[in-house]
Amino acid sequence: MALLLIVSFGTTKTQDTENPWMLTFANAIDVKGGDSDITIGPKMSLGRYLGSGFSLELAAAINEIDRPWGTGADATFVGLDLNVKYDLNNAFGQTGWFDPFLYVGVGENWVGTEDGISPNVGAGFNTWFSDHVGINVTGGYKKVNTPIDFEMMQYSVGLAWKFGGVKAKDITDELSDRDGDGVPDCRDECPDIAGLAMFHGCPDTDGDGIPDKMDKCPDVFGLKVLQGCPDRDGDGTADKDDACPDVPGPKTNAGCPFKDTDGDGVIDLIDRCVTVKGPASNYGCPVLPTVEIMSELNQYGRIILFDYDKWTFKKESYATLESMTKILKEYSDADFIIEGHTDSDGSDAYNQVLSEKRANAVRDYFVTNGINPNRLTTKAFGESKPVDANATAAGKANNRRTEVKLAE
Repeated sequence: MALLLIVSFGTTKTQDTENPWMLTFANAIDVKGGDSDITIGPKMSLGRYLGSGFSLELAAAINEIDRPWGTGADATFVGLDLNVKYDLNNAFGQTGWFDPFLYVGVGENWVGTEDGISPNVGAGFNTWFSDHVGINVTGGYKKVNTPIDFEMMQYSVGLAWKFGGVKAKDITDELSDRDGDGVPDCRDECPDIAGLAMFHGCPDTDGDGIPDKMDKCPDVFGLKVLQGCPDRDGDGTADKDDACPDVPGPKTNAGCPFKDTDGDGVIDLIDRCVTVKGPASNYGCPVLPTVEIMSELNQYGRIILFDYDKWTFKKESYATLESMTKILKEYSDADFIIEGHTDSDGSDAYNQVLSEKRANAVRDYFVTNGINPNRLTTKAFGESKPVDANATAAGKANNRRTEVKLAE
């Protein structure tokens, strides 16, 4: 205590706007009823001066209670209080070192597993040894509303510490202000140029919130992330460094978008088929069916059966057409040519028309089942391109066929 008095010696004042915060320590409680005696435990409170002698205090205390209410076990008491204090010096005049007060408030209290709310009233005083250090003495009454209501007195004696204030500056501390911006030269980082107090006396010519000394574009309103420079297209490249200031693009390409000739979303730098659209998964090239897949399609095409001398399908052909449709959907980047062929029965002109109608019938089936018609072209060859001799029934059956080819 003697050391504190020596270190903190000075003119004393009560808690006020110059020292708005106060900490106190130490605590004792006396519970009425039961087998409990006065017990001592830790306490801490933090107060904030509000003005006109009033302050708001938050206090917490912990104690052990011997067999409360006659129970056979000890219990831990925890109290958390919010009090409004009034400094009597505000009404009767300041004494400097002696600081009496009254308080009233409310608290939440726990005894073991039980808890309840209590009204708090009390009084006390602070004795100050310096502007910041003193002794706090407080006594108060609580009526705690728990499943078993009880009354108690709570006392505390401990150190009090005021802090957080700033003393008024003496007029003699004021120095010159050469640029007349209201910021004294001793604190002005730009003493010869009028500026703003928020920037320690330095100017912000474009008003973008960045002082000129830190602004790479001091005459143009800009963004903090770009050190005060504008970005019209919002691509993260400042206009002064952007080769395409009105079109968003990556910094790695000087703020310009990478070229994508075929518009498939794969830039030309990595597109292996620059002029033909294709998915990124295939490096910008279309995914086309293999030779094996095309062979499978044509095997299906040869077993499409039509009604005799017609272009309507036999019932057993629909399973074949469904399998072909699945393949066409799987290779959505590919375009196909559907060719119609007949055997030599009938005139050339008739067979030409029949092969055309049968090729169109296959195409129409695919379109009806979800294939884009722009991907399909038909050609009719009649009996002009046999793959077998028309002298036998088997040969004629082979010549009556539909072939599917990839469009160039």
